[in-house]
Amino acid sequence: MKILQVIPKLGYGGAETGCYDLAHFLYEKDCKSFIITSGGHLLKYVKKNKVKIFKLPVHSKNIILMLINTLIISLITIIYNIDIIHARSRAPAWSCLWACFLTRRKFVTTFHGTYNFSNVIKKFYNSVMVKSKLIIAGSNFIFNHINENYEKFLNSKNKLMVIFRGINLEYFNEKNIAEHKKKKLISDWNLDTEKKTILLPGRLTSWKGQDILIEALNILIEDYNKTNFQAVILGPDQGRRVYSKKLFSLVERYQLNQKVRFISHVKDMPVAYSIADIVVSSSIEPEAFGRVAVEAQAMKKPIVASDIGGSKETVLNGKSGILYKSGDARELAKVLNKLIELDKEALYSMGNEGRKNVTRKFDVEKMCQTTFTEYKKLLK
Repeated sequence: MKILQVIPKLGYGGAETGCYDLAHFLYEKDCKSFIITSGGHLLKYVKKNKVKIFKLPVHSKNIILMLINTLIISLITIIYNIDIIHARSRAPAWSCLWACFLTRRKFVTTFHGTYNFSNVIKKFYNSVMVKSKLIIAGSNFIFNHINENYEKFLNSKNKLMVIFRGINLEYFNEKNIAEHKKKKLISDWNLDTEKKTILLPGRLTSWKGQDILIEALNILIEDYNKTNFQAVILGPDQGRRVYSKKLFSLVERYQLNQKVRFISHVKDMPVAYSIADIVVSSSIEPEAFGRVAVEAQAMKKPIVASDIGGSKETVLNGKSGILYKSGDARELAKVLNKLIELDKEALYSMGNEGRKNVTRKFDVEKMCQTTFTEYKKLLK
């Protein structure tokens, strides 16, 4: 079996790591594995003896480039005798759809997000993701979103199914974190080990709700008289200077400079999770899956997440974490106060439930094996 995955960029996001993990898994199953991408940080980690990489501008929405990409993908498909083309985003999906039409190959898509469909043109552009023989939804939330919003584009001959995204449970495992790495990061970030550490990972963009967390931290001090905490907002602004300045101003206004640290990047994410006591995902728009919530649970950390999107499926509310009303800083403060008051044993017990939950449902091996099985069914 020869599988070609096409993704705009091979960065550190959920779609990208899923592509990376599946590509290497397929090699171990005696398949030939190929990726077309325009670049990305994960490229340097791809084992070139296992996965063949082609670099094309598949991130582009320029119609001329999309047509050129179609021809090149078709050529690659014919030369390497590809069996299945798997697209993981809309722009490359159009090129892949046309290439599959020209070469008569099987077409697969993974619907990774809700995408903007504010008008008819955008909805049609998005609809390419449901024109494949196999449409994979990364969560039940996405599955329902597709059925509710793209019903007229769905073909009964095509299969729509949920394959939960998976994470590498060996990589996200507290037992594999060296003590000296923890100490170094605590020192680098100038953290006080006597205080509870709240970690919010994710790029600085308004829908991730970092401002909601800052508001909640102020309420923690003002209404609950809590001072035994510190917070790390971890993620790049990716050029969103207006929003990042807004966050800095909020911290200044509430005099939280000694409480909040902004860190743009960390080399080893599991180490960052390991030094946190509580992890927060404060998105004000639905997460398609909610990778932070799953990674935190894998690392045995209690997760506080907004009650929308994929988090409702990935978090065991009251057991592995707590869901709060999205966008409600007061409710987030109330939940954080409750967790800050718990002792280490209670927090660890909650973390243990999280690890069990992720092991049961969100293991990368399970994701890869299920996808591999579906590939085989397509070729029968």
